[in-house]
Amino acid sequence: MDKRQDSNTRPPTRQPQHDSQSQAHDSILARTAVSLEYASLRNSGHCPLGIYIVPTSTNILVWDAVFFVHQGYYADSILKFRLTFPKNYPESAPAVDFITDVFHPLISQRGSFNLSPRFRPWRAREHHVFDVLHWIKVAFKKHALDHFQESECSNKEAYRFVYHESTQSFAALARQSASLSRSESALFELDHPSPISNVGTEIAFRKMNADQLAKERSKLGLAAWQDERSP
Repeated sequence: MDKRQDSNTRPPTRQPQHDSQSQAHDSILARTAVSLEYASLRNSGHCPLGIYIVPTSTNILVWDAVFFVHQGYYADSILKFRLTFPKNYPESAPAVDFITDVFHPLISQRGSFNLSPRFRPWRAREHHVFDVLHWIKVAFKKHALDHFQESECSNKEAYRFVYHESTQSFAALARQSASLSRSESALFELDHPSPISNVGTEIAFRKMNADQLAKERSKLGLAAWQDERSP
């Protein structure tokens, strides 16, 4: 009798131990690299004006951010987004996903933001997270919108049917996105639909009355509102 096991009944082959060790090593390197890059955002010019960012309390490889847009089609938008770093960072680029629903050529219906127009390809020793943040800010400006290619755009409607065929319609939809981003339901996450389902953010907005606002501004060393408006 042939005692050899049939190939179909052989137990599954175990993954070599060095594979798990390699993954753990990559994760340690990624966490170290991400921690150093977060610290570097203190350097002048690294974190773009209008963008505020913080690592989540449970995972240094996940950052929550908010982008206050000051100019252009999306002026006065308050956009929440999330950066997720892969375990082999910086060899691979982080993923950027917008929590706030926004009508933009590079943002898919599920909130995924396309980095490829700027990073083609991603180069580990050349590109950094502050480059990603600056690209996010630039992508909302007119001169960047004018040069997107259709193949780069996740939202074909925003690119083809609106922006290049009717700039006026595009501007109206961008203003609508800005208005919705400032709504109470979006800011305070009150039953507001998000492209990323069931995702909370560590950058939280809350309502304040006049006294509470004055107290918080005092803690930050900011002048009272009436003082700022006085000549």
